[in-house]
Amino acid sequence: MTPRGFWHTTKPYTPGPALVGDLHVDVAIVGGGYTGMATAHFLREADPGMSIAILESEWIGFGASGRNAGFNMTKIGMMHSLTARRFGRARAREAHLYADRAVTLLHDLVGTLDLDCDYEHPGFLWVATAPKYSDRLLKEIALVHRLGITGIHLLDHGELLDRVDSPCYVGPAWWEPNMGLVNPAKLAWAWRDLVVREGVQVFEGTPVSSVEPGIAAGKVVLNTRHGRVTAGKAVLATNAWSHHFPQLVRRQVPVWTYIVLTEPLTDAQLGSIGWKGREGVEDFRNLVHYYRLTPDNRLLMGGRDVALGDGVGMDFDDDERTWAALRQDVRSMFPGLRDVRFSHAWGGPVSATLDMFPAIGYAGSKDVVYSFGCVGHGVSTTHLNGQVVADLLLERDTELTDTFFVDRRLAPFPPGGIGHATAQRIADYLRWEDRRFDTSPA
Repeated sequence: MTPRGFWHTTKPYTPGPALVGDLHVDVAIVGGGYTGMATAHFLREADPGMSIAILESEWIGFGASGRNAGFNMTKIGMMHSLTARRFGRARAREAHLYADRAVTLLHDLVGTLDLDCDYEHPGFLWVATAPKYSDRLLKEIALVHRLGITGIHLLDHGELLDRVDSPCYVGPAWWEPNMGLVNPAKLAWAWRDLVVREGVQVFEGTPVSSVEPGIAAGKVVLNTRHGRVTAGKAVLATNAWSHHFPQLVRRQVPVWTYIVLTEPLTDAQLGSIGWKGREGVEDFRNLVHYYRLTPDNRLLMGGRDVALGDGVGMDFDDDERTWAALRQDVRSMFPGLRDVRFSHAWGGPVSATLDMFPAIGYAGSKDVVYSFGCVGHGVSTTHLNGQVVADLLLERDTELTDTFFVDRRLAPFPPGGIGHATAQRIADYLRWEDRRFDTSPA
């Protein structure tokens, strides 16, 4: 196990065994991230006698579940206005309520299941750093209030600076108390320990090369390097790696995001910012900055730009150009940190659908369920998605399975290299608009 970021250094972790030989289970779950482990937990909760195996290609916490910024937040997809434009206002409200429920669910699971993940619940600030972004923020919060969504408030500029002091902030801010922060790797490892205690078999270092629905219903075959699993049903909880499976090859693409981390801030450095409330913060750019404090008062900042790789491989975790720009962004955002030293930098892929909204459904057969497309906002939603996936596997018709983005018709990316080129054009447009807004006059 080679750490892929700061979070992986915060606690010792020993990966579990790989699968060797053949195995028969009721449910096989491909992917040991939050979605896969939450699904396993909810299945065992519903049926303690169910046999379940999780097959993780690397080690628990290797992917987005162990590398993200740790925001347990209500953001789902992109902005409410974009969700309303794509799906209608009623569904934009439904999406927010789903995400809000997911935040509360994770908060409660951490407490009731005693998941050791350095959880705190300081709330969320969404800020503007240019006049155009401020206009966007005001329109967005007005829409949210017209939709009847509660729990979101407008802070005036002075109130914002009382919370986090930056000369880059323009206008008022979005304030949302229902938001938490976690150590994502510790959360993933706590989940691993929990589901193992619940009787779930977890195999690490076990890449799945194919998932084949059998001739008879209720027989799915999963082929691995050193064994084969036969299951009644299967889950593809493979997130940004989902395109490696033919059933999902055009339904999502991996998008890389990058993070830098400072050394622990001194009292003077922290005092120059304020930030006594330790809120999680994002800005209103298309390619957002997201930032927070760690438990030992390091400043984490991620975002600014994304990478789409080459459309085939997954080895794009390093980006010196983006890391350098993020370090400069920290110093520009907070002049009191002009001399701060940085200790870590890392990156990793998230899953994006063509309409930038999550999707849960069936992969060619009702015996195989998938979940992906959280676009970097999945810490909370993956946990509620796990309950949805469990309900689908149990063939339950529930309020959650009736959510509009479950088993929805998903617009595919164009075939071959055209799909990758399409995603690149979308990213190029977002970069162009950010450059235009960042330099817009006051």
